[in-house]
Amino acid sequence: MTTTARGDEGAGASENRIQPWTKNPRFWQFRGEPVWLLGGSVKDNLFQIPDLQTQLDLLVSVGGNYIRNTMSDRPDQGFEIKAFAQTEEGRYDLTVWKEAYWQRFESLLQLTSARDIIVQIELWDRFDHSQGNWESDPFNPTNNVNYSEEESGLAAEYPQHPGGNKQPFFYTVPELADNQVVLAFQRAFIDKVLSYSLRFDNVLYCMDNETSGDPAWGRYWAEHVRQRAAEAGVRVELTQMWDQWDVSHETHRPTFDHPELYSFVDIAQNSHNPGQLNWERAQWVRAYLSSQPRPMNSTKIYGADTSKWTDRGVDAEHGEQTFWRNLIGGFASSRFHRPPSGLGLGTVAQANLRSARMLQQHFDVLHAVPDSDMALLRDRTDNEAYVTRVPQRQFAVYFPDGGDVRLDVSDVERTESLTVIVLDIGASRWLEPASVPVDDAGLLQLTSPPGPHVVLVTQ
Repeated sequence: MTTTARGDEGAGASENRIQPWTKNPRFWQFRGEPVWLLGGSVKDNLFQIPDLQTQLDLLVSVGGNYIRNTMSDRPDQGFEIKAFAQTEEGRYDLTVWKEAYWQRFESLLQLTSARDIIVQIELWDRFDHSQGNWESDPFNPTNNVNYSEEESGLAAEYPQHPGGNKQPFFYTVPELADNQVVLAFQRAFIDKVLSYSLRFDNVLYCMDNETSGDPAWGRYWAEHVRQRAAEAGVRVELTQMWDQWDVSHETHRPTFDHPELYSFVDIAQNSHNPGQLNWERAQWVRAYLSSQPRPMNSTKIYGADTSKWTDRGVDAEHGEQTFWRNLIGGFASSRFHRPPSGLGLGTVAQANLRSARMLQQHFDVLHAVPDSDMALLRDRTDNEAYVTRVPQRQFAVYFPDGGDVRLDVSDVERTESLTVIVLDIGASRWLEPASVPVDDAGLLQLTSPPGPHVVLVTQ
């Protein structure tokens, strides 16, 4: 398929590019219209898969419009290729590109642009440059013709988990090690990425995948991307993703506290936290950002029965619950993580995506305000129900597994009853509406059947 990026000519037109919505900067707008970003996919480096178009068409068919794409070339499944060409001796030359890699990347951008899908790119992934993946990495001095271990300061092996941030590859920037030998090739790689992506209006940028590195590393690349975008006459939206699961931790402040550099936040790592804690920490971030509201993204939601974290409850049920806590909690984007750690775009994820769009058809998501401390709910137990509302008009109450609560509807113009409609999330169907009386205290009794449901309350 051959397409031209919409906005390619004069691609900097602000009304076309993905950006915070002018009417509510907690959400996104794209091509002049507000959008709610929902997604799931089979891989993180989606541009590498052989059946990309099929995956994107499936995503769109169930209401998805959002993917994650790391620039990774790690050899997971055998079809991945590297960004650099090899010499006859089999070593990489970091000054020569492997065109097939970049053709795959361009194809991803073309196919997603044609389908109005937003691509959140992660420029660097610490897992690509450590442990077993480092053994075949073109940046490893034993694998290229461009520098030696002595010249680069890089060793042949880094067997430690990248969470320890021991890899000098992530210290090359001037404010840290100022390793100009390696940095020149890193910068050339990022410039090559941008030579494609800046032509497209459907791209968001994240500097790293769950980094535990020095903030100076991400700041350097964010400033570099902004400079290249300015030179190209386009506007870009940037963030950094930190590894710390406690998103209220000070580790995340370099992103939260610098909206001039990072125009949105991604707190995907919060999805490691189960139940009520997952909600509370996300709402803490939402409140922290209230002085300068920005979109709050979750580019990956952990939780699957195939996950290595099922022993602490991060199973498929957790993945579904986190997705809906995000939606009710005011997130601008939510995407299921790839298998085996997430639900990807399997049948369960598909049902949840369909149901989310069904809710959006009847509930004004983009003007809703989550009830962060559950002040509107009575008789609620831990993790039983979560509520968001469009003031004086609508309420949406999410029940992870059924329940009974009373909802304070006193800000709605007084009426003897309100209409209640239940959305069966797993079946993606609305149950028959009912008229439910409001008591003298302005409370409405809500009962959800067992299993995950959303109860919509409206006049």
